[in-house]
Amino acid sequence: MLLAVAIMVMTVAVVASVVVPLMRTARPLPERGAFDRAVYRDQLRELERDVARGLIDAREASTARLEIERRLLAADVKGESAEQQSAANPRLAVGLALGLPMAAALIYLALGAPGVPDQPFAAPAPDAAPGGGNGMAGHADFAASAAKLERDLSANPADAEKWLLLARTEAELKQWQKSADDYRRAMSLMGGGSELASAYGEMLVMAADGIVTPAAHQAFKAALAHDPADLAARFYLALAEAQAGNAKGAIEMWQKIAADQPNDSELRAELRRRIEEVASLAGIPAPTLPPPSSAAAAPPGPSAQDIASAQQMSDEDRQTMIRSMVARLAARLESQPDDLEGWLRLARAYDVLGERDKAVAAYERARRLKPDDPRIAAAIAGAAAPPPTVGSPPGALPGPTAQDIADAQQMSDSDRQAMIRSMVERLATRLQSQPDDLEGWLRLARAYGVLGERDKALDAYEHAQRLLPAGSDQRPAVAAAIAQLKAK
Repeated sequence: MLLAVAIMVMTVAVVASVVVPLMRTARPLPERGAFDRAVYRDQLRELERDVARGLIDAREASTARLEIERRLLAADVKGESAEQQSAANPRLAVGLALGLPMAAALIYLALGAPGVPDQPFAAPAPDAAPGGGNGMAGHADFAASAAKLERDLSANPADAEKWLLLARTEAELKQWQKSADDYRRAMSLMGGGSELASAYGEMLVMAADGIVTPAAHQAFKAALAHDPADLAARFYLALAEAQAGNAKGAIEMWQKIAADQPNDSELRAELRRRIEEVASLAGIPAPTLPPPSSAAAAPPGPSAQDIASAQQMSDEDRQTMIRSMVARLAARLESQPDDLEGWLRLARAYDVLGERDKAVAAYERARRLKPDDPRIAAAIAGAAAPPPTVGSPPGALPGPTAQDIADAQQMSDSDRQAMIRSMVERLATRLQSQPDDLEGWLRLARAYGVLGERDKALDAYEHAQRLLPAGSDQRPAVAAAIAQLKAK
């Protein structure tokens, strides 16, 4: 009897551990970048405590601090957007609550042996090794990846992407000089660029125990020639000035970097500490950090170098780069929720990526900031439209290619507007021969709304409304867009 009660209690506990999370409402997960920055901030504080207690000498402290700062820089630039946990699903929860115990009982009756007496616990195997920590497992994974990449490159030494991946892997393994050598190989094959030159210089600094060597200095200069806003290059060139005895020059350069960071950036706190340290050594007062500039509040768009790099990427790598940029914009908007243009840009980016739920959510955030804008209501209706099915008519208007984007970067405003209108008119022409393409009409309506052509947008939405089934979930959104356009 006691055994039966124990089994019942265990069953309830296991089922509850599965079912209870499904009954909870959605809540935002913490941003991965924020977690990383918190860890690095704690590491810096712990390092300062060790120095104060005399547990570590100044040279070792400088090297350790530089490594933590390197990771803090990377976390600040490449933050990831917060996702949300799945919403509550009561039906699934009830199904699991009933199904799991029944399935377990059926499996045991089919495969188990209820009548066999219990066996004593076996002693652990003599050669069983205790489980290693996550850090060791991660190190082993990186080491295995590096070994595989080295084998691949011995057979194909002209593969620039693999040289780059090997360099990054060796950086995680703290094999600084090997990483620098492989970055140099990647640069020779890929033709340089801001990110490669900056990473190469950073590895040279780490290999030299935190000293910005002449070769590293030259690499950072090359990075700034490609991209004057390169964060790592600017930081290390300021460090080079401090190491050369030019404390005022270093402080001035770090002040400019601080002005480009949001007020809540962890990098600003680290820059403040650096400035105070250098000022103290030079015997001069440490200035306060300048307030963030207006440019620091705006989410950055793709640079000309980003576009040029995208031209050389595979489709998969280009998609990864785009998603990374979108994730940075989304993360920045969480701390700047009143940026209307930022939310609109994020919504359009999600729409292009096909992530319609996220696009609609971003448009909704924009609508809360400007509820009377009919263009936003029209965009929500278009983004909420169902994707084309297998039976949709062929010839859907393709999205802009990397070449289209690069060409648009070089156009005047009038030429760019003419190109956009040409693409919209091509879509309108195609729909005359494919009048049942619901997705096409919604896209056309949204495009006309963005261009400010209210009458054409209204006609397209009304055509789409006639195509929508009576019980469609999209009818309210389309009706709201039509009402907004008519009221304008």
